Amino acid sequence: MKLNNKVTNKNLKFNGAKFIINELILNGHEAFIVGGAVRDLCMGIEPNEFDISTCARPDEIEKIFKRTKPVGQSFGVMLVIVDDLFFEVATFREDMEYKDGRHPVDVKYTKSAQIDVQRRDFTINGLLLNPLNFEVTDFCDGLKDISNKLLRTIGNPKKRFEEDNLRILRAVRFLNKYDLKIEEETEREIINMSDKIQNVSIERVREEFVKIITNKNPGNGISLLSNYGLMEHIIPEIELLRGVDQPLEFHPEGDVFIHTCLVLEKLQGDGALEIVLALGALLHDIGKPKTYTKTDRIRFNRHEYVGALMAERICKRLKFSNKQVREVKALVSEHMKFGNIKDMKKSTFKRFISIDNFDLHLKLHKADCLASHGDLSLLDFTNNKIEELSNEPIKPKPIITGDDLINLGLNPGPEFKVILSRVFDEQLEGNISSHKGGISFVKKLVREL
Repeated sequence: MKLNNKVTNKNLKFNGAKFIINELILNGHEAFIVGGAVRDLCMGIEPNEFDISTCARPDEIEKIFKRTKPVGQSFGVMLVIVDDLFFEVATFREDMEYKDGRHPVDVKYTKSAQIDVQRRDFTINGLLLNPLNFEVTDFCDGLKDISNKLLRTIGNPKKRFEEDNLRILRAVRFLNKYDLKIEEETEREIINMSDKIQNVSIERVREEFVKIITNKNPGNGISLLSNYGLMEHIIPEIELLRGVDQPLEFHPEGDVFIHTCLVLEKLQGDGALEIVLALGALLHDIGKPKTYTKTDRIRFNRHEYVGALMAERICKRLKFSNKQVREVKALVSEHMKFGNIKDMKKSTFKRFISIDNFDLHLKLHKADCLASHGDLSLLDFTNNKIEELSNEPIKPKPIITGDDLINLGLNPGPEFKVILSRVFDEQLEGNISSHKGGISFVKKLVREL
């Protein structure tokens, strides 16, 4: 098959890959663009990366190109640098026995592109492209599966998943991202082997998991991970959301699991979600099972604070950065404050909207509402109030400091924090606007205390 030339000369990475392949061919070696780039081009999607496969061995690649770096030389992978762009160039190989669900015991090079394709994961990723003439070589019916929107492994799915256990998780990502159906045997082996995901390093699992929740159909991705038995090995706390009923007047959509998936779907825009926002949405109600009570109606008192601690532990377990952990925890702990937004004093409101990443808090609140009762009046109130205060400093420099209190003869202690907080509230309310006024307020406050 010949692919329509949809890649323009403005795509520097494509031109770099084309240069590398041309040089390899001129030196007597077969070479192709492989994998995801070819898949995406066949689907009419502009690729971000172009990987290359060739019959040339690593030492031969080093001789042909000026700038190279071995990144997986024992597996036949070299990095070739062209115009400061990096390209992975892998030697055709046939993998032997696998020892740990990821690494082959031995690697045997081959001159055959067809044999090389047989060790790859899914048929849609087994296509080869010659960028010089845009000819696509298909040894595994990948083009047919793209046309039929079908995901299936190349050859026996059990064998493919045993070779690299992460492929089980990658299957869910591809199903989501490309709106694919799944071949029955492939699906059956994902379910049968779901526990094997525990053999994969948490870093590799996290990377795939993030791609699922930040790209297309994140809520559906969570459902698939749960239905296939994978979620219990990644974030088992999510499974506890199933069957946790909610008050119908606020959550007509269903239980907490259904609501969580819907929130993720409502966040989805044109591009990828921010990682912190996606995690915040996934975990915002994680504390509900532990706080479930039923009196006059179903309630989840202080679930946001219980959930924040749980979210912190989960994110640390998945080895997210400290900054990401703090930001996700804040999204979870603060998401219920919108319920009191209309009753907040100006000072409290200003403190609330001045927290870091408040735009993410607004987005989560909107999605939370759209995934339940659909009432956006509190969001509108918040945005209108922010607009009203646009000419005022939201978080000005405090008029009164600890040094001022010491100069007044006060001894540092627990009262300092109380006094400074009260003075700053009055400043935010607009009741104090000068240093002199602040000092007078402090003197009055000290007398009261």
